[in-house]
Amino acid sequence: MQFLWPVNEKSCNCNISNPCVLQIGWLSLFLLTNSWRMKFEKIHNKGQAQLFRNQYLEMLTKTHPLVIWGIYLPVIIYFLYYSNATLDFSIIRIALTFFAGIFFWTFFEYIMHRFIFHFISESERSRKIIYVMHGNHHEYPRDRERLFMPPVPSIILSSAVFMLIYAFIQKNSFMFFPGFMLGYLLYGSMHYAIHAWNPPFKWLKPLWRNHHLHHYKNDHQGFGVSTTIWDRVFGTMFNLKKEKEDKEKVQELMFK
Repeated sequence: MQFLWPVNEKSCNCNISNPCVLQIGWLSLFLLTNSWRMKFEKIHNKGQAQLFRNQYLEMLTKTHPLVIWGIYLPVIIYFLYYSNATLDFSIIRIALTFFAGIFFWTFFEYIMHRFIFHFISESERSRKIIYVMHGNHHEYPRDRERLFMPPVPSIILSSAVFMLIYAFIQKNSFMFFPGFMLGYLLYGSMHYAIHAWNPPFKWLKPLWRNHHLHHYKNDHQGFGVSTTIWDRVFGTMFNLKKEKEDKEKVQELMFK
């Protein structure tokens, strides 16, 4: 996996002697005040990546899906209520804008996954950031505590996203943003489900297989997690009729 951290296939020790703030991705808040050391060994079926030496910073990189749902579901409900009760938007207008937000999330998810999370850079710092954002998931696919952005950076980033949306569509953002955030919650939950269980319905199996193949076959394809729409549109969908399913590899990606 070319985007993953380290130069040496077996191990890589990296030290940061000066403090810096990573302002990209889900660790935009964390201040690196100590040396950061990381070892890399391709794919691990056990354990978790150690992102920070400091145990408190390390703790802040983990979360449970229900925690994130608990943070954003009340916001989603309140914003939709506010749109109708205070801003006086009609139910139909709210519904259409809300679903537009969900649909836009699927496109945003694809773009982020393909061009940011799998960005290949010569810069050591960029590789570190990409590893923290996404590379650690490929190295430790069974780590169920890092599938959602942790609460603190999540709140900061989502607030910035809301302000950006508001700058473009003003009051409509109170209907659009809840859809966008529900799209994110569904994406994270779907990602969790793909690594935890077999597809509950036959029609969902292509989505499951597309993501599994992304992990063990070719990480330059299969970028959609909540949907395969954009993989099909941009030609990055696996040809599932030709790809033989490797059940052993799939089991290595599933939570235990």
